Amino acid sequence: MTEILVLGATGKTGRRVVRTLEAAGLTPRKASRATGFDWNDQSTWKPFLHGTTAIYLIAPEDPSLAASFVEQAAASGVHRLVLLSGRGLDKTPPDVFQSMHAAEKAVRESDLAWTVLRANNFNQNFSEQIWQPEIEAGRLSLPVDDTPEPFVDVQDIAEVAALALTTDDHQAKTYDLTGPETITFATAVAKIAAATNRHIELVNLTPAEYREALLAQGAPEEVATELNGMFETMRAGHLATPTDDVARLLNRPATSFDAYVSETWR
Repeated sequence: MTEILVLGATGKTGRRVVRTLEAAGLTPRKASRATGFDWNDQSTWKPFLHGTTAIYLIAPEDPSLAASFVEQAAASGVHRLVLLSGRGLDKTPPDVFQSMHAAEKAVRESDLAWTVLRANNFNQNFSEQIWQPEIEAGRLSLPVDDTPEPFVDVQDIAEVAALALTTDDHQAKTYDLTGPETITFATAVAKIAAATNRHIELVNLTPAEYREALLAQGAPEEVATELNGMFETMRAGHLATPTDDVARLLNRPATSFDAYVSETWR
């Protein structure tokens, strides 16, 4: 019997993975601070790993913890890991998104069955945390240009994750999860503005301006560096081409940005 553990069970992807598994009649274990799981306290890991056979894994903030967690998972009898990672990670230097690099390395070097899900920016970044406060305030400021982005819907990620957690056809596979089409940030903001009948301005910052804005908001220097690294990868076009991985795996079209806007920004 498969016992599935979902890390970050209250997060953007995790809670949808939980719901998707529950809709399939499964009862996943939910790991989050609310349920007593703490990345920084390894003594809290064991109760969640005991009896678990498959894990939906997100990278810990501390890169040094990834290998230890995977080792403990293997020692506890876990057979399968499905890791959420970032698209274009192979195009970013090791000092950018260190936690994701460390998590991918730990997973790939393990003897467990693993699947890596490399996702583009989420549709829901506009409506859940991240960019939501600025969108609601009418002014989104980011270091972007006219390079398009195939934003991916989080529910699509959750359904792919559930598939990889519960079937045997995805071992040692890396999937690039995107939406079905590319749009610029300006177009994305315009679509949300039209749906809400509000004026929302997109401000194109320079990397230096973005860094200063993040630091002014209290973000650590390393976070500013990582986020600027992500946007540099995006501006270089490394994330701009849609893939058919979602459609191929789920046997349906990937969710479009228009569908997301229609459902979310009514």
